[in-house]
Formats: sequence, C-alpha cells, structure tokens
Amino acid sequence: MDSTSHEIAHAAARLVVEEGLEYGPAKRRAVRQLGLPARTALPDNGVVEDAVREYIELFCADTQPAELAALRRLALTWMERLAEFRPHLAGAVWHGTATRLSDIYLQLFCDDPKSAEILLIDRGVDYEPRTVTGLHGDPVEALSIHSLCPELAEEIGVHLIILDHDDLRGALKPDAKGRTPRGDTQAVRALLAVAAPVA
Repeated sequence: MDSTSHEIAHAAARLVVEEGLEYGPAKRRAVRQLGLPARTALPDNGVVEDAVREYIELFCADTQPAELAALRRLALTWMERLAEFRPHLAGAVWHGTATRLSDIYLQLFCDDPKSAEILLIDRGVDYEPRTVTGLHGDPVEALSIHSLCPELAEEIGVHLIILDHDDLRGALKPDAKGRTPRGDTQAVRALLAVAAPVA
C-alpha cells in the first residue's frame, strides 16, 4: 500500500472513531482534509478497518470494549424482538470496531418485504424508510429507528435492512479476511459471553 493510501486510511479511521462516520464518507472527508485531489484513489474498507482497530487500541482501549458490549446488548434486544425475520447483526458492532458513536445494522431476511414494517407499525415504533445498497449491489429498503441504549444513556441509530429470505443462503460465506460477515442471535450471545468479565 502506498503512503498516500496509508495516510487516507489513518485519517479516515480517526473520523470513524471520533465522529461516527461510515467508511465511505470518512475516506472522502480524509482526502479533503489532507488537501489531496478529489480523484485520489481511496484505500479499500479492509485497510480502513485495520486502521480503525489500531486507532481504538491506541486511544480508546479503556472505553471501547464496554461501549461495544452495550451496543451488542442493544442489538440483541432488537434481534429478539424481530426474531421471526431471522435477524443478523452486521457492520462495526458485529466486527468489534464499534464505539458509542456507531449505529447498529441488522439484516432481516423476510418472506414478505413489508412484514417487518407492519410489525413496527403495530408496535408503535417510529421509523424512517430509506433505500440502501443490498447484498448484491441492488437497492433494498431499510427502516431506520432511534433506540435508547440505557447503558450509554443515549439514542442509537438502529437500521433494519430488509432482504429476501433466499438471500440468507449466501449471506454467511466468509469475507475477504475469512470472517463470517454477519451473525445471528446465537452468535451475538456467544460474543457477549466471551467478552463478559469473569466474576
């Protein structure tokens, strides 16, 4: 990796951790902050994720593990509420790079794409529908809600990505680093059990 990509990745990592930006916007802002041409080649997300891990280790090692655990517990609460839609946790909260500024991304594998929305309406949960990129690069619906995280005493964005039930088959294939890119309720419980301090 050339030094420019390395510089962008580390500048982006700081924005991800300190401001809660997603990787794409963080990389673009890092390019501007570094005074580089707008068309400068950007490092891939894997490189930025490595830089985020380094940044957390250097500057947030005392606070980040507890924040991550709180977010995973909140995610688990929503996964249990949405159990009928086969929820899977993805993103920084799943991969372990989340801080209190990170949002939670839950992928729901639905037989009927409107069923999750109907459940939220029935339970009186306010949400904002939007369109995001799905697993195959196609546009899919997302339902974004704000949920109070009691442990962090703040509202956290929870994004429910609505996917087709059939997408679940290929969804657990390892990513470029050989990791499972998302986890079900049982997997999230296991992560929390491993991270729990021994009494």
